[in-house]
Amino acid sequence: MLNFDFHNPTHIVFGKDRIADIAKLVPANAKVLILVGGASAEKTGTLGEVRQALGARQHATFSGIEPNPSFDNAMLAVQQVRDGGFDFLLAVGGGSVIDATKFIAAAALFEGDPWDILMSWGGKITQALPFGTVLTLPATGSEMNNAAVITRRDIGAKRPFRSPKVFPLFSVLDPTKTYTLPLPQIANGVVDAFVHTIEQYLTYPSNALVQDRFAESLLQTLIDIGPRLLSAPEPVYEDRANLMWTATLALNGLIGAGVPQDWATHMIGHELTALHNIDHARTLAIVLPSLLQERRVQKREKLLQYGERVWGITTGTEEERVTAAIEKTRAFFEQMGIPTRLKDYGLGAKDIDTVISQLEEHGMTQLSEHRDLTPAISRRILEAAL
Repeated sequence: MLNFDFHNPTHIVFGKDRIADIAKLVPANAKVLILVGGASAEKTGTLGEVRQALGARQHATFSGIEPNPSFDNAMLAVQQVRDGGFDFLLAVGGGSVIDATKFIAAAALFEGDPWDILMSWGGKITQALPFGTVLTLPATGSEMNNAAVITRRDIGAKRPFRSPKVFPLFSVLDPTKTYTLPLPQIANGVVDAFVHTIEQYLTYPSNALVQDRFAESLLQTLIDIGPRLLSAPEPVYEDRANLMWTATLALNGLIGAGVPQDWATHMIGHELTALHNIDHARTLAIVLPSLLQERRVQKREKLLQYGERVWGITTGTEEERVTAAIEKTRAFFEQMGIPTRLKDYGLGAKDIDTVISQLEEHGMTQLSEHRDLTPAISRRILEAAL
């Protein structure tokens, strides 16, 4: 097991009717800016519950944070924070709203060009406004980690950053708030959490027995509940609760502590989103099966372990078992209604050059747990995904 530090200060408030707890979680004298995406939080009544819980505290709302939140739009919120003297932020939504809030919290106090936050991968962040979250879409795990991704559309860049200054102070996780989500968003959440887990697990053995078993249990949970989430005639609380908590645990730092991590699937996927506006989870479903096939030698031992422990693959030669594990992964994504080929999104061979150029421009030339996944290998992965 590798050396590691693990610290996660986020207070999780889980279960039905927990939004009311905001009344005691937000400082009584805070001036609060609520950040939301579209109109759904208002229509479903979630925003009304949040405002009621804030009571007499001064508050206002910034709405319109997009999926794959943009730098330019986030800067409009930064201006509102500064102009209005807000000193506490409250994200109400999914990973995009929470990611934007992390950036806004840091940028509002940043001296200099806020784009430097992203160009430094968050390394230049020295302070941030305090914030909490109310999660409505389980997928990214952003509600319990210190990372975010922001898109700058004018230059086609999607950049991640992280900083210990942008952990949420608290996150309210009420599974009933997922009941009104369209099923494609539920499917995205399942696949997003699945690939987050894979990125930290499916590398090479490091004798991190607890992390491996924990990751495998998360994967098995998603495989178990994923199809039920799509087929249930009405939302089932227990399945929604398990999805919400699994997605949080998949990326709160615990299963990644002391183990090698990959993240090449995400880096390639980010470029597909930035260039073609494909949902984040769907880009992961495109890239991962082909990446596993390309990297089957480097990941051989863990692919065999994954196949046996997660999918119950115990017969056949080692090569056959590796192939079966990869095929099971692709089939699961397809079962969740998420196509796994570039052609399914209207993309072809002509679009690969631009993706590779973007990877090179953004410094993504030594990816993977071994830092040996070059642009030429990324090209082969995308060609295999056609």
